[in-house]
Parts: sequence; C-alpha cells; structure tokens
Amino acid sequence: MTIGFTHETLGQRVVFAPKDAADATSAEVAGLGARRVMVIAAPAERTLADRVCADVPVALVHDDVRMHVPVENAERARAAAAESRADALLSIGGGSTTGLAKAVALTTGLPIVAVPTTYAGSEATPVWGLTSGNEKQTGVDPRVLPASIVYDAALTTSLPVELSVASGLNAMAHCVDSMWAPHSDPLDIALSAEGARALTTGLPRVVAAPEGLEGRQDTLFGAYLAAVAFASAGSGLHHKICHVLGGRYDLPHAQTHAVVLPHVLALNAPNAPDADRRLSQAFGSDTALDGLEALQTQLDAPRALRDLGMRRADLPDAVAAILPVAPPSNPTPVTEDNVAGLLQRAWEGAPPR
Repeated sequence: MTIGFTHETLGQRVVFAPKDAADATSAEVAGLGARRVMVIAAPAERTLADRVCADVPVALVHDDVRMHVPVENAERARAAAAESRADALLSIGGGSTTGLAKAVALTTGLPIVAVPTTYAGSEATPVWGLTSGNEKQTGVDPRVLPASIVYDAALTTSLPVELSVASGLNAMAHCVDSMWAPHSDPLDIALSAEGARALTTGLPRVVAAPEGLEGRQDTLFGAYLAAVAFASAGSGLHHKICHVLGGRYDLPHAQTHAVVLPHVLALNAPNAPDADRRLSQAFGSDTALDGLEALQTQLDAPRALRDLGMRRADLPDAVAAILPVAPPSNPTPVTEDNVAGLLQRAWEGAPPR
C-alpha cells in the first residue's frame, strides 16, 4: 500500500509532571528567560494558581476570564499585559483561561506556558477563538501555540465528576472529528485512535474514583493526543456545529460537545468505514457509535441541548448558521435536512440513530 501525505509537526515542549506542577512550571518559565509574568487564572483557580506560581516572577494575576473569550475581555487582558510590562503569559485553568492567554498572545506575541486543569486540549493547538456579540470567530496562528505545557493530573482532582466527564468527552470529540477533518492524515488518525483508547480507559476510572490519579492521568494523556491530532487535522463538522452553538447561544463549551458528538458520529460513520473500524477498536465495541453510546451511558453524560439552555425556537437559526461553514469534505454530504434532524435529536436528547 502506498501512503502519501504531508504532515506538519508543531514545535512545543510538553512536560508530564505528576504532583510536581510548581517545580516544572518554574523551570519552563525560567527557560523562557521571563522576569515579569502575567498569570491568567479564573477566580475559582486562584488558590491553585498561587501554589503553582510559588517560584515564578509574577507581575500580575489577571482573573477576568469568561467562556468563549468575548472580545471585550480580550481587550482588557491585552491592556493589562501592556500596563504590567509582562514578558510572558502563564495560563492556569481550563479552555477559557487558555483561550484568553491566546487572545493576548495573538496581538502581543508574548510566549505562553500553559498549565491545564481540565481536558480541553486548547493548550496543544495554535487555534484561537473570540466571540463578538453572538458570533464566534476562530483562526489559526503560530503565535498562540503555547511554548510549553505542564501537565499534572493532580491539578484536575478539583474538577467535579460531571465537569470531568464533559471535558473528557470534549477531548473525545477531537479524536472523532480528526478522523475526517479537512486536513486529516494518517498520523492524525493514529493519534486520534490512541487518544480515544486512553480516554475510554481513563474516564470511567475518574467517575469511579474521582480523587485517584490513575484515571485522570490516562484521561489527560488521551486529551493531549486528541489535541495534537486536532491541531493538525483542523475543524470538522462537529466542531463547526459546536462553535456556532456556543457562540450564538452562549452554551457551555464542553457539555455542548458531549451532547452533539454521538449525533455527528451517527451521521458520518456509515460513510467513513475506516474511522468507524478504528474507533470501534478503541472503544472495544462492534461499531463506533455503539461504543460511544455505551461510554456516555456509563459516564452519565449530558444528552440534550435543551438541558443546556438552548431554545427549540433557535434551531432553524442554528441550521442556517451551520450550513455555510460545514466542511465540503465531510464524509456524508451536509444538507439542510440532515443538519436539522441532527440538531432536533440533539436538542431533545433523542437517540442519534
């Protein structure tokens, strides 16, 4: 079999440091030669951030973090970085926190050290996102790729089980979407399959033993592999749908991904047999959809967009917004009818088949 493809590997330091986030973070900051670090951490993460930053030369702690990174929040953060004369950014938290650091890096070029406390995966991608009004804009820029990531599973133990499940399924969405995204290649597919296997192993253990580290380590590792694949493969139909829903209706990011994912998989799997086979092997199931549904049931995952605050009346507007951004390369041709049916089932929490 002849394999031909082009793959770009992103330059980034990745440090897995179990129970050693503070020392590892200090070393990564020192490696940048930074002397005035702007720390970005939401108020709920402040105590944890203080521990991680114990030996970091902190110039400012900025806590004005909001989901989907509204443009006005980004502007305030950029102004704070300039006023504090920051020479590096340290994000400690989930995807919204990393996203705000990226928004600052996009216009300032400041390097980022990312210390994730969820399984969002944003830290491993050069993708940025900003929301203005009810429209979410995303882009790719090498300036926003963090220079270093410090992963410490111990930092995720404060994440409640329900949020851990949603965040982990957000990572699973990176795996699934990267199987057929516009720039997917054999390396992305291999990373996605192994990421899905690690997430399938880790997430049930997080639910069974929330304070234990083994399940969270597997989940964090799977989330990293998923994010690396996604960074290369790009946004497939699933992510295009979720960006529209999150930006237009202010839905919670991870939970929206968890709800929508099986419906996109049900749409695409019949026309993506290799992806279906690889994912079913990762899930240990007969089909990928069977495996994902079994995992979601085991995890008691969120199932309905209406439970997240979306109104039925918004469904036609969402369909109209999704159609222009749907990738032409999607395995199943995207139509008004199949998107409308997908969203209706996701809104109701109905089975995806």
